[in-house]
Amino acid sequence: MSYEHKPNTGTLFPNNKKADNHPDYKGKIKVGEVEYELAGWVKKTDKGQFLSLKLSEPFQPTPQNTSENIADSTGIPF
Repeated sequence: MSYEHKPNTGTLFPNNKKADNHPDYKGKIKVGEVEYELAGWVKKTDKGQFLSLKLSEPFQPTPQNTSENIADSTGIPF
């Protein structure tokens, strides 16, 4: 069983980056009862380093177009 966050808590882990624009850290955060993906980038300015964060809904792949899922309301695929 995987770890389940308590409401309004989250975790970030170092990310094995494959490109420069990929986040330095990735994880999950639970806001209220909804779990989101969390990404972080280490950025630098003349005042020092900071962590820039992005919150997004969990990734859900789009279904592939097949004759099984392309049908009108009558159930006849076109």
